[in-house]
Amino acid sequence: MSETLGENPKITTTVAQLSFGEVPQNEELLNELTVGIQFITDFWRERYFCEFIREGGSKIKFVTGQRGSGKTHTLSLVTNLARKEGYVTVAFSARDIWLNDFREVYLEILSQSNILGLLQRCRDKVIEAMAFSPKDIPEGMTFLDLLAQRGMADAINRREIRMLLKGLFLDNPHLDNNFALACSLICGGMLGHPFLEEQNKALLLDWMHGDKKIRLATLRPLGLAPSKITKYNARNMLRSLSELVKLSGYSGLLVTIDNLEVLVDKSGLNPMNYTKMKREDTYESIRQLIDDIDNFRNIMVVFAFGRELLDNENTGMKSYQALWMRIQNEILGSRINKFTDIVDLDRVAEQEYSPALLVEMSRRLAQVVGKVDVTATVLDEAKAEQLIRQAKLGGISLPRLVGQATLGFREESDEGGSV
Repeated sequence: MSETLGENPKITTTVAQLSFGEVPQNEELLNELTVGIQFITDFWRERYFCEFIREGGSKIKFVTGQRGSGKTHTLSLVTNLARKEGYVTVAFSARDIWLNDFREVYLEILSQSNILGLLQRCRDKVIEAMAFSPKDIPEGMTFLDLLAQRGMADAINRREIRMLLKGLFLDNPHLDNNFALACSLICGGMLGHPFLEEQNKALLLDWMHGDKKIRLATLRPLGLAPSKITKYNARNMLRSLSELVKLSGYSGLLVTIDNLEVLVDKSGLNPMNYTKMKREDTYESIRQLIDDIDNFRNIMVVFAFGRELLDNENTGMKSYQALWMRIQNEILGSRINKFTDIVDLDRVAEQEYSPALLVEMSRRLAQVVGKVDVTATVLDEAKAEQLIRQAKLGGISLPRLVGQATLGFREESDEGGSV
């Protein structure tokens, strides 16, 4: 017997999300509904997450396609794959964060990265380097308290703690000086040596999170240079953050930014109305990140956007030649290059989505919604071939056509967001 709506709210929520063209947040259901896009995502997992990024590389990718082509679905799937490979993952929408000031981008990435959690893991590495286990420390005690309890809090062990912190942070050429010192002080406070007062810990965390109310003079007694995080040094801070992620024992950092087409959206419903200056500042910010990405380690950034950002000659990416020259694919072959910087999901669908695969996509969707007694019709191959021909005419992507046909949605009433 099918489960009722009340018995499985996760399935109910998923059906509601699908009806609006949104991606299900439940990871298990997301995997159940994934068909075809593994052509790209499995390649990224093998070549980037398991090899290149983990070994110290850095990369920027772009994902595009028509509405409903699977952009958000792809980002969600990639995020899940990266998390399973030991990455810190950050995901947000350009509809929520202004992109013209990279400071705002960096602070959003920082806020999702759990800086205290990263430093806690670094603290544990220092403890292990001194032949102890973090599990040896009773709750409410610091490492120095444990050493004192065992009669080992002598000058030699205190010096060893300072030298380990220095090697981990202060001597690391990939960390900004202020960022490294703040990390060293906070981590030392967690260890119990060097001692850090709570108000100074709060001050350092406020500085790292870009609190504009901080008086720069208060940073001097802690040894930090009197400077704030700005759009000019935010990339360097992001480089430091990705290094800290690796130091804490993670494989690397994945950042996904969706809905970049908001830059050219002039509708009254758009909460982020970009002026020409703000839009060009955003393009320049992305251009600078591309030029600087080789100075980063263990980080991958993925931007996703609708085709209008490519097709609009006046306001899209092509209008800012300094950026377009760096990301355009100069040579296009008959087969998709899996290493390409711009992944066109419409081309992926055209190349990979056979009638049999569309039938399987429809079957999986029907199976999910059938759990809550929602009527769905699984496509046959004849209908799938018809949808393939329809998609070639443009306007609606293949995955969305399959969803509409399976769930019985009318095309003219489908106003959902990009999936």
